[in-house]
Amino acid sequence: MTRIYIAGHRGMVGGAIFRRLQVQGGHDIITRSHAELDLTDQQAVRGFMQVERPDVVILAAAKVGGIHANNTWPADFIYENLMIECNVIHQAFAAGVRRLLQLGSSCIYPRAVAQPMAEDALLTGVLEPTNEPYAVAKIAGIKLCESYNRQHGTDYRSVMPTNLYGPGDNFHPENSHVLPALIRRFHEAAQAGAGAVTIWGSGTPRREFLHVDDMAEASLFVLDLAQGVHAANTQPMLSHINVGSGTDVSILDLARMVADVTGFKGAILTDPTKPDGTMRKLMDVSRLSAMGWRAGIGLEAGLAGTYAWFCAQGTQALRAG
Repeated sequence: MTRIYIAGHRGMVGGAIFRRLQVQGGHDIITRSHAELDLTDQQAVRGFMQVERPDVVILAAAKVGGIHANNTWPADFIYENLMIECNVIHQAFAAGVRRLLQLGSSCIYPRAVAQPMAEDALLTGVLEPTNEPYAVAKIAGIKLCESYNRQHGTDYRSVMPTNLYGPGDNFHPENSHVLPALIRRFHEAAQAGAGAVTIWGSGTPRREFLHVDDMAEASLFVLDLAQGVHAANTQPMLSHINVGSGTDVSILDLARMVADVTGFKGAILTDPTKPDGTMRKLMDVSRLSAMGWRAGIGLEAGLAGTYAWFCAQGTQALRAG
């Protein structure tokens, strides 16, 4: 029986991976809450890894947030994410873990990158300023895995998801990502009978979205690939693999979809004084598709399911981030 440690099992992605592994069966799944194990504490992580000695580590723990959160707490975002990555990856190696999967973010790519964003665009240009500290930390995570593979022959892999959504998301009105923030805003407007909802920015930026259950499936798919299947021609391991749906939508059109799902009948206004962020972010998922995996949950169906989950949580889903 494989002993698998999921770092961040209470988060949206880690929780989805945890559920999927439970359904699969045949695994000894190791978890710790933040109260039980602070991943920014090097000594605590070292002790945990030496005692538990998992066969596989899935690093899904991270400090995440939307544009507002990244702009407000940039030091927290770069420090906490760097510490989590350094501690988990190094202490996993020190405990003899040979297989590790790290989850990153599409924000690793330059602001002015060609669309769709291919894996080889990494480090070819300037990052989007609104989330640069977080992006730098995630790039460091990729390079940590790549460097341990090169120096020590480990099998540490990184997957870079596009914007994720689904059950377990953070629906805080200011600190969440765009889609859960819209769901909460339109839900509250519909409940109050409001005549209009104003969304941040011009509404013209385009974003790609992937349901978290698809991300969990893709993560385990990449983790289970035979060593060498995802290799590049010029290095022992491909440093990272994009994961996405392969399609995008404008923020304004997304808002209209959310309005339909939540039953909001009023006007949708834009606020161009608020930042748009990167104008387009679409992942090139051709490499993963060629390996045999494609997303299976469409955006409309995914939105409906996510909103149903949100409503089922009641006031708990409205808690502060």
